Amino acid sequence: MVPLAAANSESVENPPGTESPGPESAPEPGKPADACVSTRVEEVVIGAGTSFYWAMRMLPVEKRRAIFAVYAFCRAVDDIVDSADATAAKVAALAGWRAEIDRLYEDTGVSGVSGASAPASPLASAIADFDLERAAFIAIIDGMEMDAKGPIIAPTMAELETYCSRVASAVGLLCVRIFGDDSEDGRAVAASLGLALQLTNILRDIREDAHMGRLYLPLELLEAHGIAPHDPLAVMHHPNLPAVCRALAERAGQEFSLAQAAIDRCSSRTVRPAIVMMKVYHRTLHQLRRRDWRDVATYQPSRFSRALDRAGKLLIALRYGLV
Repeated sequence: MVPLAAANSESVENPPGTESPGPESAPEPGKPADACVSTRVEEVVIGAGTSFYWAMRMLPVEKRRAIFAVYAFCRAVDDIVDSADATAAKVAALAGWRAEIDRLYEDTGVSGVSGASAPASPLASAIADFDLERAAFIAIIDGMEMDAKGPIIAPTMAELETYCSRVASAVGLLCVRIFGDDSEDGRAVAASLGLALQLTNILRDIREDAHMGRLYLPLELLEAHGIAPHDPLAVMHHPNLPAVCRALAERAGQEFSLAQAAIDRCSSRTVRPAIVMMKVYHRTLHQLRRRDWRDVATYQPSRFSRALDRAGKLLIALRYGLV
């Protein structure tokens, strides 16, 4: 799956030229325009996160290009929300993407989106080649709009599940369709794994989110542990924060188990990329639990631990991607 927060997670500094590819990109001499845009889409993915890239790199080229185009779309709408623009400008840019998706499905020609960089040709090809559902793209934009109109601070659990279903599970639905398993079991993988991955992102990114004025931890858990939910920075320093995180981690673990059960009912070869992502994120959740959310406000991994983490992710990709 491709949870939206993964656009910022496990990231490395984007090398020059890895911005989201636009429809007006000039082709390299002697190279078709569509091929140039597809190449730039892949550069976006390479720059965004190693585990995702290696999980999807094992796919046949047509499927890989489609997945990368979907990911570049996710990066584009996510970047709108994370920009310094005013709320009205963010909402307007997302509305532009709604119109763009409508145009793609109406087959009236691909055009750019003002204020966003659209991976137009690859995305149009992905939609056509794999009969991708328009509703999934709209759900992703709906989730981004929740953030754009926010910031989200201490949602109820029901609100959090809605958010996760939009920004993560909807991406998963597009992915399993491209993988080649749009069965009920494949869709169950998308739903449970998307939620598990996004909850893991939330538990990992508490400090980063707090400094952006965001707090995705659910209201019910905060109140149950005596934490006032109004100030994300104060929550980050509260002594009862680890107890809240343990409870949410338990829910994430349950969703990982449901995802594994659904994967076991699918063809392992078809859903190999989902297996790799699940193993990588389950490993991350285990590491968070072991650290028990101590010193959330100040913790900094060492250079050695970061290198070890990257190596671990690559080993998972090799182990489960080659089975």
